[in-house]
Amino acid sequence: VQLVESGGGLVQAGGSLRLSCAASGFNVDDHTIGWFRQAPGREREGVSRISTYDGSVEYADSVKGRFTISTDNAKNTAYLQMNSLKPEDTAVYYCAADLHYLERYRLLSPDSYENWGQGTQVTVSS
Repeated sequence: VQLVESGGGLVQAGGSLRLSCAASGFNVDDHTIGWFRQAPGREREGVSRISTYDGSVEYADSVKGRFTISTDNAKNTAYLQMNSLKPEDTAVYYCAADLHYLERYRLLSPDSYENWGQGTQVTVSS
């Protein structure tokens, strides 16, 4: 199992970025993919997750209406489209995969995931 994030960068407040999470060793549409972020001095937090096999998605309150999660089965890749970015969105963003079909209430908790990418830095300037 391997996850590789890309798409991070420096953007001004109000701008947009699209993060990608290329997966190998499993099918993204058969499992849950989660996006998480960690800002300096803060704990890693759940941002969004998608479980295409049952059609469910979930967003943290802080990103609802601004971020959109999706998958592309042909590319075996998950995406996080981030619009209306704010300085407080600055963090290292990670994708993770749940291969064990955990209970839904656990799927935005970083502690629930075993398989992680290396992370990609997102910096939003004011």
